[in-house]
Amino acid sequence: MLHAAVVQAEVAHDLASGLEQTAALTADAVRRGARLVVFPETWLPGYPIWLDVCRDVALWNSPDVKRVFTTYAENSIDVDGASGRALSEIAATHGVTLVVGVTERVTAGPGRGTLYNSLLTYGPDGALLNRHRKLMPTYTERIVWGQGDATGLRAVETPGARVGGLICWEHWMPLSRQALHESGEDIHVAVWPTVHEMHQVASRHYAFEGRCFVLAAGSLMRGSALPATLTPHPDRVPYPEAWVMRGGSAIYGPDGACLAGPVYDAALTLHAELDLTRVRAESMTLDVAGHYARPDCFNFRVTR
Repeated sequence: MLHAAVVQAEVAHDLASGLEQTAALTADAVRRGARLVVFPETWLPGYPIWLDVCRDVALWNSPDVKRVFTTYAENSIDVDGASGRALSEIAATHGVTLVVGVTERVTAGPGRGTLYNSLLTYGPDGALLNRHRKLMPTYTERIVWGQGDATGLRAVETPGARVGGLICWEHWMPLSRQALHESGEDIHVAVWPTVHEMHQVASRHYAFEGRCFVLAAGSLMRGSALPATLTPHPDRVPYPEAWVMRGGSAIYGPDGACLAGPVYDAALTLHAELDLTRVRAESMTLDVAGHYARPDCFNFRVTR
């Protein structure tokens, strides 16, 4: 059995507060028995939902939008710098596998200054086990993030389980899913800004298709937390305390059954005991990387 936890909370948009919040929430999950703790897509420094709910973003050359972007970039994670080390220390301090979505900033070398939507996996000793950069930012996201590659498109060994993950709409890229299936996941981390109905469908389908546990993680955010210099669309943010990200975190079993959640509009940490023997048991009827793969008919290769 492996005790897993999915954190759902309101995001803190400045990096220092976000790291403190991450440490506190991780500590709380570990006190309740968690050995694997998961945070949502771009938990640090928060998903840029202003791309979708503020009308100023259409004016991409606006000084106000540029200032918001600059602040967002300044509060992003330097994986190889102090903020990355802070995440490593959180994992090591609590002896826990930590999977956290971040906006990553390249600080040196080719691509310096580029931002990526990344999913980081730290082992209980603080080692960075995997860094997956989102392959395809979607729609307005392309204003903010660069395109990732397949270097981190894999599951990795952690104590007790092989853990992999995808970010948001990568769950609708069939070949991304197959790459993870073939890397042998026991547990799949599905991170989203907010896990609305179709994201629930994708997460649950992934569990059934991959015959693995799926931890679907979403954030919370109110309209009042949007950048003060941008103007919300009144139909998207009718009043300041309206939810613009509603959470929806859930945990699914390898048969697609829901084990916890989904929970909306509330800050909490979902917990579940994952019986990893069920991964093998459910693979009897479907194993898309094994006895159901038909390699004599299909050839699949990932370019890393």
